[in-house]
This record gives sequence, C-alpha cells and structure tokens, in this order.
Amino acid sequence: MKVMKKFRPPVDPRSFGSGLIVGCFLVSMTYVMMSKNQLSIDHLPICELPSLSSLLCSSRYYTFSNFLPVFSVNCLPSSSSSFNGVASVSSIVDRDTRVELSAIEMHENSSSAASASDVASEEEKFPSTDNESVSKEEEGISGRDVLEKSSTGDSNESGSEGTPERKAMCDFSEYRLNICDLEGDIRIIGKNLSSIMLVTQHNGILTSSNGDGNASLQIKPYPRKYDSSAMAKDRPLNLTAVHGDREAPRCTVNHTVPGIVFSTGGHCGNCFHDFADVLVPLFETAGPFLGQVQFIISNYQGWWMHKYRPYLMKLSAFDVIDYDNDDRVHCFEHVIVGLRAERDLMIDASRSAKGYSIMDFVDLTRSAYSLGRNRAWAFDEMPEKKPRLLFIARGGTRKFVNMNELVPMAEAVGFEVVVSEPDFFDVARFAHIVNSCDVMVGVHGAGLTNFLFLPTNAVVIQVVPLGKLDWIATNFYAEPAMGMQLRYLEYNISVDESTLVDLYPRDHPVFQDPESIHKEGWNKLGDVYLKQQNVKLDMKRFRPVIEKAFDLLHGKN
Repeated sequence: MKVMKKFRPPVDPRSFGSGLIVGCFLVSMTYVMMSKNQLSIDHLPICELPSLSSLLCSSRYYTFSNFLPVFSVNCLPSSSSSFNGVASVSSIVDRDTRVELSAIEMHENSSSAASASDVASEEEKFPSTDNESVSKEEEGISGRDVLEKSSTGDSNESGSEGTPERKAMCDFSEYRLNICDLEGDIRIIGKNLSSIMLVTQHNGILTSSNGDGNASLQIKPYPRKYDSSAMAKDRPLNLTAVHGDREAPRCTVNHTVPGIVFSTGGHCGNCFHDFADVLVPLFETAGPFLGQVQFIISNYQGWWMHKYRPYLMKLSAFDVIDYDNDDRVHCFEHVIVGLRAERDLMIDASRSAKGYSIMDFVDLTRSAYSLGRNRAWAFDEMPEKKPRLLFIARGGTRKFVNMNELVPMAEAVGFEVVVSEPDFFDVARFAHIVNSCDVMVGVHGAGLTNFLFLPTNAVVIQVVPLGKLDWIATNFYAEPAMGMQLRYLEYNISVDESTLVDLYPRDHPVFQDPESIHKEGWNKLGDVYLKQQNVKLDMKRFRPVIEKAFDLLHGKN
C-alpha cells in the first residue's frame, strides 16, 4: 500500500484572507448540516452530482465525509445500469417488486429456460499457493474506516423523509444470473460459514423483519440460475448485512484490491460450460480491473484451476483463494459476488463496462496460449500452401463413424486434413492444433467450443444430428461463431445418416415426432439424440459443404 505524504507549500500572506473566508464558510455549512437531525437528499444539488462524479472518478471513489458525512460519490467499473454509482434501483426495476434487505436492494425474476446437459466432473486436486493481494499489516485489522454506502438518486425511496437513498447493490432480475456489487466494509468468511458480511456503522441504514438491524440472503455465484441441475451442484453463500463492528469477525487478511467471488461448480468440466459459464463471464467481470483483482472461488476444483491457469493469470495478478477451505477472514472495500453474463459465448458490448466484445476475449485467448495465427489462409496471400481442415474426433457419442471416407474426400477437394480429439487437460496442445487450421468440422457438442482458437475468417461447419436441435445449434454455436468473426456453415443430417436407424424402427416417434421426445424433458431428449446417436455422413450430400468452405477461403461467395 502506498502512503502519500502531504505537500505543504509555504503560506502566501496574500491568500491567507481568502483562505480564512473559505474556512469560515465550510465551518458554517458543517454546523448547519450537523444541526439537523436528518438530512434530506432533496436539499442537495442532485443535478450537479453526475457531472461532478464524472470529473472525480479517476480513482475508485472519493468521499466527502469531512463536510457531508451522509453521502459519497462512488465510481464503479460496472457494466450494468443498476451499478452505475449514482442511479437507484427504482430506475431499472419495478418499484412494486423490489425487495429491500439491509443495505441490499434486489429484484426477483422467476424467468426460466431449458437446462443444459449434466457432465460428470473430475475430483483430481492440484496444490494451491498462498501469494495473495494483502497489505503488510495483516493482523488485527478491523476494516472499520471504510466508506458507508448511500445513493444520490433523484427520489427518496428509503421510505422516510430526510434519509438518503441507498444504492442498488444486488440485481436478481436477470434470467441467467444473480449478482451483487458491494462497497464498504466487506468481510468474507469461508470454509464452514460461507459468509459474506457487509458491515455498516450508520443507524437506520439497515431494514429487517426482526428489527435487529441485520438481514441476509443467499446467492449462488454461478451464472446459469435457470438450470436447476447446474445450480444443485453449487454451494449457496450467505450474504449478510450487519450493523456495527461488534458482530463482525476481525480481519485476518486485509486486501488492497477488489475481490470477485464466483463458482467453478455447476457444469464445469464440460468444455462448453467452462467457457460459457465461467471464463467468458469472468473476463467480462474482471477485465476492467486490469489484473488488479482478487479471485475468491467457491466449489473450488484444483484440476480446473490447473487446466485454465493461463486465463486466470491473465485476468488476475494474484493467486486464487479457495473459498471452501480457507478459514481466514478476508476483508475488502469492494467485492463483486457473481459473474456478469448475457448469452452463451457472447458479450453485449453495450452493457460491458469497457465496451468489451467477444473478440476481446478471443484476443485474450490468443495471448494466453501464444497462438500465432490471427487470420485464416487466403489464396492471394499463400497460394503455394493448402488450407488446413480439422475434423474433430469424438471418443464417445455423436462421432463420425466413416472418418475413413471423410478424409480422402476433403483431400480431394483441396485441403490438408487433420483429425484430432480435444484433450481434457492439455488445452494448449489442442488450441495450437485448432489455430493452425482454417476450417473446423464437428458434430454438435461441446467440442465445437474450440472454434474460439481458430484464426479470424476461418470456417466452422456444424453437423447437426437428428432431433430438431436447431435452437441449441443456433444459440450455442452458430451465433457465437459468427460473433467471433468466423464464417459459419451448417449441415443437418438425414435419417439415413443417423445410427439411430439401427436402434429404432422408421415409424418410431424418434424419427416421426421429435417434438414428443422433447416434451418428455431434457434428460430423455439428451439420452436419445445426444447419447445414443452417431453420424455416418453421405459423401455425395456432404461434399458440397466442404467445397463451399474451400470457396469461401478463396474469396468466393
């Protein structure tokens, strides 16, 4: 922690008189304000604050506590309008559905969507290190001298005249995630307690049904809340607001940078969910801090940390904290609980704090794994070389059963052909293979997620099995691929190209009425169309798709 010494210039006698006048004015104003029992935010020049805060927000926050003890200007590197530092929650959610819990305001939404497939996770553990974002004075720090939160909105939503409006800190309105952006005296207690405690020093800031000034809620910091099977694997964290330092445990470690609490539970272990649920949302959430942020991870899995260490090292300069097994009390002034996410493998630049897009994540990926190719093969640049085409091999289901026919066909079109299967642990090895190719062909499934390693303008061909899987094919892979500036082709197989013909008669609902299988739920759909099905492509039917990819690389539409 840097300590800045004040510079005291010699007193200029000519300015002493004006300084005395200013000093008297400030003392007078302080007396007037402190003489009131309560200060209504309506009495302050609210219309001036946004422009003022824009001038002052070069640091994380400025406090006017010396002169105006009841409010502050806060500057958060946040993407959501609900966390812009000055707006109240009433500006983004319906007032009638807002629930206030202590210094926390949230909006509940019960929107739901189809859940994703379950994936068994590995239990292998790798040792963690203890190099954390701590100050030199670690012992006995109570964290008392921190900023108390209040808002500067245009209306007083606190319910009592003269009480400053509290800032919206939690947003539960998104269908995909719950997130809390907290500032103040925050104490994180892991291991058995799983508690995140916000300590406030001001009477009247908290509201609770039992009248003791304390209130709490639970949050699972995994951005797939509509998916019950994913959330069932996540440990709930208790977010508590308490009045006064007495009820809060003393700090063991005092951190000098913000913290982000998130989970690697859920469906982690599946390549698609590793990126869609954690890595891309983590980039969107942590990116604005430029590495000066501490990760606190619940449902910690050592093998997962080892697997994606290049990303974690790019996004944070500090070793992660294993929330579930760390019994110390970690204290912060700024903590985000949960990750920001809009859609799978996509980033809405209009909602991103720094205007990030998914291409910024692609750039991070190329840097993290030292991928050398930024653009795909083009005939006018490398006419002497053949473009490379990758067939993604699958060891389980939805595999190409006639690969011995596919390879010579693609070679005859003009490609150098590579056949490779993703490595569960060695991401770097497969990333370099993918980056060396110009076309990637794969059956619908998590393996297609590896297209994020392709160079820009490469071609992705998704082979969609039977089962009316067009919605998930489009939303999970087609649109994200195009968002990454890749060219996308789709091939829907026929009944004769599915190995399901060996398992069911042709008049079975599996072929005749896929909607009836969908209505039986995700488990039935997944069992039939994703687990039981392999693909045997018709060479005459599929070859034009390979030729189209070849033409695209040659600049032909």
